[in-house]
Amino acid sequence: MADLSRLGVAIEDGDRDLAVELTLGAIAEGITPQAILDAMTGAMDVVGDRFQANLIFVPEMLVAARAMKEAMATLEPFLVQAGIRPEARAVIGTVRGDLHDIGKNLVAMMWRGANIEVIDLGVNVTAEQFVAAIETHHPDLVGLSALLTTTMASMRSIVGTLRSIDLGGARIIVGGAPLNAEFAAWIGADAFAGDAGAAVAVARQLLGLATGPGGSNGPGIGRAVQ
Repeated sequence: MADLSRLGVAIEDGDRDLAVELTLGAIAEGITPQAILDAMTGAMDVVGDRFQANLIFVPEMLVAARAMKEAMATLEPFLVQAGIRPEARAVIGTVRGDLHDIGKNLVAMMWRGANIEVIDLGVNVTAEQFVAAIETHHPDLVGLSALLTTTMASMRSIVGTLRSIDLGGARIIVGGAPLNAEFAAWIGADAFAGDAGAAVAVARQLLGLATGPGGSNGPGIGRAVQ
């Protein structure tokens, strides 16, 4: 019988080959796609909690997220067959004038690991590009990232533009090393996430989704990822 706890540990350890092997084994044994998905997302909750507790760092989080990504790619066709869809959809990008993407990429991977579909717009994203993505994809979340203090004004301008259109209920989350919860509130964002682990907890809180083991963190909790 496939051991889903081993799958979770493989993802936590960043063992991509083992994670895929155990996913295939679970599928072959008839374990439901939802149960497999739950094991994966639970593992990423543990990774996020460890990161916030300073027990692991960016490299460990990256390898875990990549293991999750490959295992999820294996599982995805079976999720589709079972009619299981992501719980939410997000658009994310680093704001105009900023080419840094490590923190943004980590948040995107952690959101995917939390069963949130992510449309990643990349870096140097303008207000017009965010607006176009919102109109096309109708997300539940819009994530804006900035590392440079010089692009904080750009983030404020973009949030202002987004507030001038019909967001369809989408919530705006901002993050990045120079930001804090007070700045997020000042520019009109719904929340600030200080790191990728906090971004999952904040997203779930804003969307009213069930939280993971460490899901008690609210907006503004966490350390910055550069």
